[in-house]
Amino acid sequence: MNVVIVESPAKAKTINKYLGSDYTVLASYGHVRDLPSKDGSVRPDDDFAMDWEVDSRSAKQIKEITAAVKGADHLYLATDPDREGEAISWHVLDVLEKKNALKGIDVKRVVFNEITKTAILEAFENPRDLDMPLIEAYLARRALDYLVGFTLSPVLWRKLPGSRSAGRVQSVALRLICERETEIELFKPQEYWSIKAGFNTPAEASFTASLTYLNGEKLDKMSIGNEEHANTAVAAIEAADFTVSRVERKQSRRNPAAPFTTSTLQQEASRKLYFATKRTMQIAQRLYEGFSIGDETVGLITYMRTDGVFMADDAINATRNLIGSDYGSNYVPGSPRMYKSKAKNAQEAHEAIRPTDVSRKPADVAQYLDEDQRKLYELIWKRTIASQMEAAVMDQVAADISSPDKQTVLRATGSVIAFDGFLKVYQESREEKNGDDDTDRILPALNEGDVLKRTFVEPEQHFTQPPPRYSEASLVKTMEELGIGRPSTYSSIISVLQDRNYVVLDKRRFQPDDRGRLVTAFLTSFFTKYVEYNFTAELEEKLDDISGGRIEWKQVLREFWDSFSDAVADTKELRVREVLDALNELLGPHFFHDLGNGKDPRACPTCDDGHLSLKLGKFGAFIGCSNYPECRYTRPLVVSEDDANGIADAGPVVLGKDPSTDLDISIRKGPYGTYVQLGEVEEIMEGKKKKKTKPKRASLPRNLPPADVDLEKALGLLSLPRDIGIWPETGEMIQAGLGRFGPYLKYSGLFLSLKGDDDVLTIGINRAIDLIEAAPKKDPPKVLGEHPKTKKPISIKSGRWGPFVSHGMVRVNIPKGTDADTLTLEEAIVLADAKATTGKNGKKKATAKKTPDKKPAKKTTKKKTPKKAPTAES
Repeated sequence: MNVVIVESPAKAKTINKYLGSDYTVLASYGHVRDLPSKDGSVRPDDDFAMDWEVDSRSAKQIKEITAAVKGADHLYLATDPDREGEAISWHVLDVLEKKNALKGIDVKRVVFNEITKTAILEAFENPRDLDMPLIEAYLARRALDYLVGFTLSPVLWRKLPGSRSAGRVQSVALRLICERETEIELFKPQEYWSIKAGFNTPAEASFTASLTYLNGEKLDKMSIGNEEHANTAVAAIEAADFTVSRVERKQSRRNPAAPFTTSTLQQEASRKLYFATKRTMQIAQRLYEGFSIGDETVGLITYMRTDGVFMADDAINATRNLIGSDYGSNYVPGSPRMYKSKAKNAQEAHEAIRPTDVSRKPADVAQYLDEDQRKLYELIWKRTIASQMEAAVMDQVAADISSPDKQTVLRATGSVIAFDGFLKVYQESREEKNGDDDTDRILPALNEGDVLKRTFVEPEQHFTQPPPRYSEASLVKTMEELGIGRPSTYSSIISVLQDRNYVVLDKRRFQPDDRGRLVTAFLTSFFTKYVEYNFTAELEEKLDDISGGRIEWKQVLREFWDSFSDAVADTKELRVREVLDALNELLGPHFFHDLGNGKDPRACPTCDDGHLSLKLGKFGAFIGCSNYPECRYTRPLVVSEDDANGIADAGPVVLGKDPSTDLDISIRKGPYGTYVQLGEVEEIMEGKKKKKTKPKRASLPRNLPPADVDLEKALGLLSLPRDIGIWPETGEMIQAGLGRFGPYLKYSGLFLSLKGDDDVLTIGINRAIDLIEAAPKKDPPKVLGEHPKTKKPISIKSGRWGPFVSHGMVRVNIPKGTDADTLTLEEAIVLADAKATTGKNGKKKATAKKTPDKKPAKKTTKKKTPKKAPTAES
């Protein structure tokens, strides 16, 4: 009997079909144990001894595996062919050995790069022992991540309240995002102009050309810096006649991109398919593990965690054969294309990501896949085919258009595809496109000496743009180029940054949260070495050396821990004042924008001479006044444009008096945003108890800046909901109001959100009718009447599961066979009352029953324990 261990049940199911009845294939469901999330799980003083813990879910899998190996002849560890896969196999083996469950059992490791019958059977014919250097690289990485997290995070919590934990690689990735944001904020746009002119050839064919020489001097992008200079250039062009002075024709070849690695797959899926990196890896995992296609279960792609770009010889030959048969022999290059990874620290350990069988075309397997799986498989298939196709050939033409004295020269460029080559199948996406790219423009026939007719001259103003924020694709690309992390970690790095609320993804671009910027500023100030890009990349190289058996893993840990522990110890004496000074210096330009209005961005809005700066409190950082406690102005740690417009967080701003009540109307800031309020909270006596009154309040709509709120707008907000007018056809009132989801229209029991430029305070009857008529039609509720006891309306509404009776908070489905159109008020009351007396599970609610025949039970009173006086902690 033979037992085989893999990670997932889907993989187990597929492999079991290949191996037959002599094999029992079980899944470990990933790692069976991990370091406990507590201090002391890695002990540097004990030669980096590590404690491992099996959780309750994994304990069940271990029990099942232990039972299966009893009486077995062989145990095959067939987890994934990378470092994590090797580690999972080692954990399973170590747990079983400690249970003395492997006596007399031959244990072997088998690896395969694809889940196909041929690959699986070949792997089992060539088993090996566990790769200990690879396991030691895993142990070193796991220990490093643990030591950084559990040593650095408490420092953050003490010195920077409100911060989350810090990770070894995540902190460096966060620094990338924060530094890009700083670049954007400090960027000063520069004006520049381009000049284009239109010409007709002697054959009346039109084209455009760009100015390249003026007054005999070559122009670069920024040479024409203002409108005056641009007008001078336009005048020079309009004053001259032009001929074609030179024509250059040449051919260029464009080669295909290499087949996918993990990072390039994540980048391209992000750009072409708009998949998040996490989603891409989930789908790729499923494609790797296999589907039932026809009479067999087979994996569709090779292993998806790789930084290698080479392909097996048989895969290359199959690809070239398919290209020749489907596209023609002229699309097959003379010799196979061989690729080498350009990524820093690439290990080239595994094949590139490719289809396991290129003859299995996307259209052939589409019926077995969902839409996202089909899209990703098609992307991988096309990239693989294109990687072995002939280069595309481009005919490029460039013509100089000159004035007679050669002082003014324009240049026209264009190209045409002479042979499409690999472009017939696939074209790689670009993260940032150049708007001035003329490579796809086709020029008419031009010959030297042609006299041209000028048709127009057009100056165009431009401004330099800041560098773009990172997308998932560009962040992965940058991390790969710098050697930060590894293919299997990119997705988890991005997920952790989002889960900790250090960054937000807005319009598919990463923007650092203020909390993330604080953490980065702290780490770059006091742990500079450990968030440097080179240091992180060098540490990755050492981990690669461990996996290659070139360095001892504990030596790497000792070198790291000696300097890191000293750096942590140095922060013990760090004063809060030093932390604040560093944060204020680094983040001051971000939180206190100079708006160019002559006002000091750090001036306190509530006192005359106060100075705003970052402060640290029990619940995190905030912005406060230097005159505390005399001035108690504070605001959350956000960039506030409100203060620049006169709206302060410290206290209410009175806008004026309400004409009907003579109470103050003020604008205030609360934990959920800015709002207007009528009057103040007052205490009144109700009997012997004091009760606080609740003044009327109204939140500001999202599109209404606080600085634009005057007394008139505040009165309008406080008067909501307001009557707009009566629908002429039905005689029912249309109302406008402001709810938890924003401004809305209400008509005949239906609600319609107001969006765009429609203002809840000013929208009129005609516009309201137009919006209601254009909205998707829903059946309005049918009001049957009032409940005799509650006086609340009882109505019939349409729901997802059919019509139901609605009464206050009670919802009850109308029984099958009952016609909702003929249901009477009395019948609806019976249904509503019956529902009101039952719980969610349909059982009758418990009620106290009177028992007049029996004497009431004698009450027992417990002796009250005197309450303790509240302590400082409570």
